[in-house]
Amino acid sequence: MISSVLPTYSRAPLTFVKGEGTWLIEADGRRFLDLGAGIAVNALGHAHPALTKALTDQAGALWHTSNLYNIPQQQALADKLVDATFADTVFFTNSGTEACELAVKMARKYWFDKGHPEKVDIITFSGSFHGRSSAGIAAAGSEKMTRGFGPLLPGFTHLEFGDHDAIAPAITDQTAAIMVEPVQGEGGIRPLPDACLKGLRDLCDEHGILLILDEVQCGVGRTGKLFAHEWAGIEPDIMMVAKGIGGGFPLGAVLATENAASGMTAGTHGSTYGGNPLGCAVGCAVMDIISDAEFLAEVNRKAGLLRQKLEGLVAAHPEVFETVRGAGLMIGIKCKATNLDVVNAGYDQGVITVPAADNTIRLLPPLTITDAEIGEAILRLDKAATELMA
Repeated sequence: MISSVLPTYSRAPLTFVKGEGTWLIEADGRRFLDLGAGIAVNALGHAHPALTKALTDQAGALWHTSNLYNIPQQQALADKLVDATFADTVFFTNSGTEACELAVKMARKYWFDKGHPEKVDIITFSGSFHGRSSAGIAAAGSEKMTRGFGPLLPGFTHLEFGDHDAIAPAITDQTAAIMVEPVQGEGGIRPLPDACLKGLRDLCDEHGILLILDEVQCGVGRTGKLFAHEWAGIEPDIMMVAKGIGGGFPLGAVLATENAASGMTAGTHGSTYGGNPLGCAVGCAVMDIISDAEFLAEVNRKAGLLRQKLEGLVAAHPEVFETVRGAGLMIGIKCKATNLDVVNAGYDQGVITVPAADNTIRLLPPLTITDAEIGEAILRLDKAATELMA
């Protein structure tokens, strides 16, 4: 008999009932050090007082009105994002998947309104993950994502990640945009080098096409800048944001320049829940904290400390781990042992990591993790690796 919850998840045998900062408490009372943060969602940890206050204060005033009316909290968050980024305008969604849908629509509508309806093709890369909607899986193109869900949405050209020589020849008269994650998350924490991101921006400028960045996982302070592309000193035309922007509350956004968004006029897109008062009140609190220069400097300092300690961990367990890669507090450890075995061994030691492609485990801790918790994480991962090979 099928479960009352559609059985599309392979869940770990854990039931968490409470969170405190970087810690999760299981129903049986066990405490787990959370290096997954709900897959980079709980950027400020669990039950952060500023987010709790923002949510409860707003909940006591007004939950939902729909986008038929002005929403002050939505305007406030849009203003914060525009002031802090390249963007001139913002559309709010409930998730990264919805952000992908709009990014694709926005790029195609841009060219339609410019008199080039033939320009619909978007170049993407292997190992990418852009959500599980029809546009998202078509953009990623992998068999794992698309098998059984045809016919797929057309208009995507898939190139191998890292094959720079293939990009320029793939641009045709039908190309509307290039879409890429500055750091692949699901793909195994694979950063795109700054020089490559600059090269993509130059290539888009040369051919007059749009650059779409997917910063759903790598954005909102995760790499030590507010958004990861800032390290390369470039700006996209369109950017997808979610996960950390809501600090645990379902919230996403598409940020765009006025030019790129020019085709999105009244009636071309909408959302019943997107940008509701609750989500945007929390998003404002997140932005107030994470956009602060001192906060981001601390993320960078702690990222350096964690990276240094992880290098030592890998060296101490060469039969389990192979290498460390990533950016900021978005770190991947490529494993020699099976990555799921490493994740499960971590559970036994009370530490949570997240599996990814390329036999990698992800470490995506809350940006508020302390030095002491970093030390504790290394101790627990060390025990996990030792037990795994015992």
